[in-house]
Amino acid sequence: MQTTTIEQDLAILTRGCERIETLDELRKKLERSKKTGKPLRIKLGLDPTAPDIHLGHTVVLRKMRQFQDLGHKAVLIIGDYTARIGDPSGRSKTRPVLDDAAVKANAQTYFEQAGRVLDTSPEKLEIRYNSEWLGPMTFADVLRLAGQMTVGQMLKRDDFRKRFESETPIGVHEFMYPLMQGWDSVCVQSDVELGGNDQTFNNLVGRDLQRNAGQEPQIVMIMPILVGLDGKDKMSKSLGNYVGVTESPHDMFGKLMSVPDEVMANYFTVLTSVPQEEITELTSGRVHPMEAKKRLAMEITTQFHGAELA
Repeated sequence: MQTTTIEQDLAILTRGCERIETLDELRKKLERSKKTGKPLRIKLGLDPTAPDIHLGHTVVLRKMRQFQDLGHKAVLIIGDYTARIGDPSGRSKTRPVLDDAAVKANAQTYFEQAGRVLDTSPEKLEIRYNSEWLGPMTFADVLRLAGQMTVGQMLKRDDFRKRFESETPIGVHEFMYPLMQGWDSVCVQSDVELGGNDQTFNNLVGRDLQRNAGQEPQIVMIMPILVGLDGKDKMSKSLGNYVGVTESPHDMFGKLMSVPDEVMANYFTVLTSVPQEEITELTSGRVHPMEAKKRLAMEITTQFHGAELA
């Protein structure tokens, strides 16, 4: 991917983003990187709580790949330690704790599947496990970390607040999750953190902890949660409305042909590199929806299986 100006880079990187904290800071970081030749460190954390990933997960992976293609370094954090808690984001109850064997097995599968989207060359990708810095922490270290956030701040999180108001139990360990994820940002000195819109609170905690540690706060780039094939709920294996990245080209193409008309523009925007003006034309009603879906299915299936199989 060849670009010559910061504005061209920003047009690529901000495409499909739901929120950027902040755009001005991102522009300054990109300008400094271009001037010094030092790549930005782009962080994405993945908790290996399930063995397979689907197109919904690739929304942020594609954004990370765009940064890589512009010369920056992807820092993929396998949350083998945070997975022991389980991200409480969007949850109405405490998640079950995974054992070490399940975490390790899922982590390996995650990496293999993420490699279908990311550039896995060593100069473009750094893989870290957060047990590296979370594991050796003493109880005193944990208390110092916990002291950087109040219960009031935690209860501003929508899911925690709703559970508190409905008197649904909240484990004290769940309050540690955003702090652990934020501490990851400090330990890898991330310049940008990517996440879905269910990760906004956690990602912003990273900014606060970096400031407290004397670091320049990371940019937070939030991507929308991909709606599933039913056009209503978020893409999820448990709901059966998903397209897995390892599915056969026949199944992948077929499932994508069932995407509701109203979500096609979003799929084109966050899952393909089709120019925005072309997306507008394809979804304007001037092109038959069946033809637009064929183009969408072709674009996405090609990414994972090549043009010939697509």
